[in-house]
Amino acid sequence: MADRDLTEGGVENSVEGKAKVLKGRLKDAAGAITGDAELQTEGKIDRMKGKVQDSIGKLQRKLDAADDDR
Repeated sequence: MADRDLTEGGVENSVEGKAKVLKGRLKDAAGAITGDAELQTEGKIDRMKGKVQDSIGKLQRKLDAADDDR
């Protein structure tokens, strides 16, 4: 059951991370179009956070797969 939770958490983290990346891209683009440097910076930060969260999700799934191989 714990393995299943790890995989589910990994998928959830990846999905949420990808959503943050998309949100960040939109903010970054909107900031660039409107000349709002603060919004653009916020978008870049959201993108980085999303990439980290997606990477954590991928790592969780890899750890779960490695544990299943034992």
